[in-house]
Amino acid sequence: MRRFTRLYLDLDETNRTSEKVAALEAYFRAVDPADGAWALVCLAGKRLRRAVSSTLMRDAAAAASGTPAWLVDECYESVGDLSETLALLLPDAPPDPTLTLTRVFEDILRPIGHADPPTAAAMLTRAWTRLSTHEKLVFHKLISGSFRVGVQRRLLVRALAAVAGVDEAVMAHRLTGTLIATPAGYARVMSPEAGGDDAARPYPFCLAHQLDEEPSVLGDAPSWQAEWKWDGVRAQLLRRRGNTYLWSRGEELISEQFPEITALGRELPDGTVLDGEVLAWRLGLGGAPEGPLPFNDIQKRLGRKSVQAGLFDDTTMVFMAYDLLEEGGLDLRALPLAQRRTRLEALLAPSVAGNTLLRLSPIIPLDVWSDAAAARARAATARDAEGLMLKHRGSTYHVGRVRGDAAAGNPGWWKWKIDPYAVDAVLISAQLGHGRRAGLYTDYTFGVWDGDALVPFAKAYSGLTDVEILKVDAFVRRHTTERRGPVRFVAPELVFEIGFQEIHPSPRHRSGVAVRFPRMLRWRHDKTPADADTIDTLRSLLRAPR
Repeated sequence: MRRFTRLYLDLDETNRTSEKVAALEAYFRAVDPADGAWALVCLAGKRLRRAVSSTLMRDAAAAASGTPAWLVDECYESVGDLSETLALLLPDAPPDPTLTLTRVFEDILRPIGHADPPTAAAMLTRAWTRLSTHEKLVFHKLISGSFRVGVQRRLLVRALAAVAGVDEAVMAHRLTGTLIATPAGYARVMSPEAGGDDAARPYPFCLAHQLDEEPSVLGDAPSWQAEWKWDGVRAQLLRRRGNTYLWSRGEELISEQFPEITALGRELPDGTVLDGEVLAWRLGLGGAPEGPLPFNDIQKRLGRKSVQAGLFDDTTMVFMAYDLLEEGGLDLRALPLAQRRTRLEALLAPSVAGNTLLRLSPIIPLDVWSDAAAARARAATARDAEGLMLKHRGSTYHVGRVRGDAAAGNPGWWKWKIDPYAVDAVLISAQLGHGRRAGLYTDYTFGVWDGDALVPFAKAYSGLTDVEILKVDAFVRRHTTERRGPVRFVAPELVFEIGFQEIHPSPRHRSGVAVRFPRMLRWRHDKTPADADTIDTLRSLLRAPR
């Protein structure tokens, strides 16, 4: 645990890429395979399950340190990170060299997750006597499921590839999907042999950069392939060795949540991997599919472990395929997009005919860039797509986001999104941020007018510059009208333009609506609170075409 804590601190304390890679290489060259396996799970961005609640941690730490619970809360509000707060409040202890990272997971985290609250609190208290202050910080993040470290995945891939002596693309592939936290699983990841990858493992996803300029900056229009940018679950559908797997971009196996899509995979030839999007689809007369439904209709399934037959018969799910990554067991990612598309069309021609669930993403005719602008305008009017995807016909299926560089032979992929919905709203309340924004009021709630009252409809955290954040923080401190726990209500004086991608009815919200991906587009210094929009304006967006 001491060595893993040192690695965490080394990564957290530097912004230099070379130093981060060096720290990772040094750790994995010397680590015991058992600890290395758990370190990979933590560092590769895999979501750790929360073993205990934050309330139990806080109450146990208050008792162990002799600190009143209210004072713990005040300290947390000031520090902005519960793991750090509790580590600082608890008495330091000499580290136990026998408490390795493996022992933390297997002897503490696993059993404590199944213990009743009093037993869990007692186990926490005993663990704290074996951990130094810095180790407690990392331990708290592990046990609360909030472990994050300042290292990009590509840097981890680079370091592990160097240690294992394999190509970075091979290592990136090995880190996708499920990682088995055992010495044998670690040995498979770190093997110097390039072959033998798990048949269930997806490929690392190719991602796109946001295009904030006119697409003419990309060069010659006919060299690019334009498709709709769908608002669904990015996924890979795998058919290998007689089995079918559906993986989300977040590297979660979602086969059980979408059994109808998994059934589609069984009809594909063995050794096939499709890249595409799982979409909820609207049915017309006679059950004919007409167009995509909001993401909210997909989200209902994502929180379930499995979907029983008949549970969602009112919603049709489709797989919109737009790339072929593997055919006949052959990796096609290094081929130009134009060739992969030709192979995809030939492969799916028999399957798509008469099949309403497996669909081929249509290509938008693109002779000049005005064609793309016209298509994007149609998407903005109908709101049945988020915009356009622009992919160079010569592009490979690269790993992650690669800034387009045609001269280097990799022009990249770009997403040209439609403008979001937008309303002018009033700042109602604020809370302190966390992490880098600890100590500043950066988490805001906004409202629109319902008669003479402001009704909250969205929370937003992003969109302001650092200078603007400091100004809003000063305003909140000077104009607080009421405090309810960590929330400060403020005088209704500041107006912001709030953008969001989607809106739908919601009986759980006071406003009667819920919005998706809200963010601050700009601070409207030119408007007074009386100029802000009304609840009727929001409700009118519900009737906009979808």
